[in-house]
Amino acid sequence: MHFTIIATKVGSPIGKGPNNQGTSSKHIKIQLENSLRKLQTDYIDLYQLHWPDRPMSMFGSGGIGYKHIESESISINETLGVLSDLVKNGKIRYVGLSNETPWGLSEFLKYSEMNNLPRVVSVQNAYNFLNRTYEQGMSEYFHRSQVGLLAYSPLAQGYLTGKYIDGARPEGSRTALFERGDRYEVPGANEAIKSYVAYADLIGLDPSVMANAFVNSRDFVTSNIIGATTMEQLKLAVGSIEVNLDDENLKAIEEIHRSNPNICP
Repeated sequence: MHFTIIATKVGSPIGKGPNNQGTSSKHIKIQLENSLRKLQTDYIDLYQLHWPDRPMSMFGSGGIGYKHIESESISINETLGVLSDLVKNGKIRYVGLSNETPWGLSEFLKYSEMNNLPRVVSVQNAYNFLNRTYEQGMSEYFHRSQVGLLAYSPLAQGYLTGKYIDGARPEGSRTALFERGDRYEVPGANEAIKSYVAYADLIGLDPSVMANAFVNSRDFVTSNIIGATTMEQLKLAVGSIEVNLDDENLKAIEEIHRSNPNICP
């Protein structure tokens, strides 16, 4: 049986006023209508909040650890309130988060339970060999609260394929076109990538297939958000679901990880 699930996000500010902030009631209503029109559909299956509506250190920009910044933000109750209205009106079915932390997810779950508001069903965060921070606090929510991970960047923006090793920039690649690889070019990342690529070669797997197969194997992953720009890349990504990493493979991967733990958060 095949079926389609339509998922999209809301969250980027469209102006400086309070009604133009990412998760304000007015902003969410405006952006949902825009999404429905662009997607030519009557409802969204999974409507996700793209960013926490509070200052956050993200994509490694803030270094290691949390740095508190005082700032006004839209209350979680307001956000869940408007999402509740949209669920009741049949315009969205389920609610998800993205780029969220354990504290943020716990607050959403708390307020949904306290006030009978829509409950978060998923979180879309980065998860790959170079960034397994999801395992530290977030993965427990899958087992205890049934909130799964929609894993994005399973190939670390293509770095885990090995094509950017030692500063290489293949013509037409995303990093060559857009220079968006800062997250995966921190000290030590290149050597870590070499280790994963070398092990994939040793066991006869394409490095991208091994990276995707690892994400697929995690019990807390609800969906692996693959990416491809060519048909060959798409075939490798889809085919990874048929690849099972055995205990020996997983042990070797853990050894590489211990030498390079979460080097690109």
